[in-house]
Amino acid sequence: MFRPCIDLHDGRVKQIVGGTLSDNPEALRTNFTSDRSSAWYADLYRRDSLTGGHVIMLGPGNSAAALAALAAYPQGLQVGGGITPDNAARFLDAGASHVIVTSWLFEEDQLSLERLKLLSQSVGRDRLVVDLSCRVRNGVYFVVTNRWQNFTSLTVCARTLDLLAPYCDEFLIHAADVEGLCRGIDLPLVHLLSAHSPHPVTYAGGAQSLLDLERVTDAGAGRVHLTIGSALDIFGGSGVRYEEAVAFNRRRRSSP
Repeated sequence: MFRPCIDLHDGRVKQIVGGTLSDNPEALRTNFTSDRSSAWYADLYRRDSLTGGHVIMLGPGNSAAALAALAAYPQGLQVGGGITPDNAARFLDAGASHVIVTSWLFEEDQLSLERLKLLSQSVGRDRLVVDLSCRVRNGVYFVVTNRWQNFTSLTVCARTLDLLAPYCDEFLIHAADVEGLCRGIDLPLVHLLSAHSPHPVTYAGGAQSLLDLERVTDAGAGRVHLTIGSALDIFGGSGVRYEEAVAFNRRRRSSP
């Protein structure tokens, strides 16, 4: 199924080539910067009854735009980017259905299960999404943090998914190597997630056409959902019309 997104950078809705996010602004590659507000997109998703979408704050200066999106679609969007036990309640109280966490779970690139347990107990496992966005090294999917620049020691595999599942409600995974490139999805990663995740997963990265939505939905066996970003016409893309993605969800929901 199609799940929507709102990516925020410097307070604006943007689509960025994920692998170029860093402290060097000259390296950043931006596919699209919207003239519309985060609330406009959130209200669009609300009117089309899209669920499971996420708001991602890519760096500082995005809290106000994230809160505006949550106000426009209460309980309809997840929010991530710099989430910790200190600020999670603020976003949940503002209308987020879930908070999404990645970097805070790691200490010196090592997963801290104690931190995960603390956040899960604080917000409730049914309101927590663990982000396992990853990049490939020597054929292995490693979780990456700090705007997808730092490789951790944690791999995306059946053991990791089983280890983390008791403490969260869903997983979010950006295939950072293909994020924003519109050159096709990482289908082997989708198959891995479908085969081994105990929870629903939102996969993002590389989608270029409606065929990719069909592939993820079929390969994911109803367990893996697809976020489409740069290819979507509402984000300046030409590969997928937003109305087609919404219609796809409606067809799938109505089919026996």
